Amino acid sequence: MHSVTYSMGVSLDGYIVGPDGTFSWTAPDEEVFRFVTDEIRGVGVHLLGRRLYETMLYWETADQDPSLDDSMLEWTAIWKPLPKVVFSTTLSAVQGNARLASGGLAEEIQRLRAEPGEAEIAIGGATLAAEAAALGLIDEYRARVYPVLVGGGVPFFPQHERRVDLELVETRTFSSGVVYLRHRVARWSAGGR
Repeated sequence: MHSVTYSMGVSLDGYIVGPDGTFSWTAPDEEVFRFVTDEIRGVGVHLLGRRLYETMLYWETADQDPSLDDSMLEWTAIWKPLPKVVFSTTLSAVQGNARLASGGLAEEIQRLRAEPGEAEIAIGGATLAAEAAALGLIDEYRARVYPVLVGGGVPFFPQHERRVDLELVETRTFSSGVVYLRHRVARWSAGGR
């Protein structure tokens, strides 16, 4: 079955975007960029909200930029053909290997999970991830925690009053001080915890 994952860069105080609307502090160094590139290889489809989709549009033509290094060209070669589903009430068309969601998030994920294969369903963007979390649809949270406090902005974790128990699956510390934390949502059986 396809796992639904939510992976983003996050400040130590829990934000993916600062109060000024920027996230330049999440620009990965070469080591983190390689890690993120390897992570995206396991994704079969990426679900995006409108704002993240528009931010990521750069990568649809980035391979035409002569200043890109080999690692960025590699990322582009993986990202461009990756199927994307965009959730938006304001867009009437999308570019590249993307389509507008035809239904709600829960039904879209249910349909994608029913498809054959094991590749992950990645969710990008805090608003979309918050909706998926509220519906109990996220299987793994993957945070690349940056050593910075931004003081506010858009939170990584949704702000709803529901407890979610997590199991630590993996950690990694990068030379830049970024710490990767991968947690699986604990889904206990009726006789379990």
